[in-house]
Amino acid sequence: MERKNSMGVINAKEVQVGDEVFVIYNNPHVPTVSNIRAAEIVPHPKDPNAVALFLNDTFHTIEDDDALFTSEASAEKAYSDYMDNQMT
Repeated sequence: MERKNSMGVINAKEVQVGDEVFVIYNNPHVPTVSNIRAAEIVPHPKDPNAVALFLNDTFHTIEDDDALFTSEASAEKAYSDYMDNQMT
């Protein structure tokens, strides 16, 4: 299994504790606002056999459909491409 693809998307099943990843984070209070944030892969606080995403001082379960990026630039490109496709 490859850890990342050519667009800088990391396979969520291949992350390791200590990895820094970038995510497109939707503001829960203002649904139309998204930001790109750095996050860290950490041991899951309740499941010793799993990892979690530590973002904004909060643990998040990593879901299969979460997009984790290797760099801020990769996340920005993906977001830009997505928004461009929404406009057409």
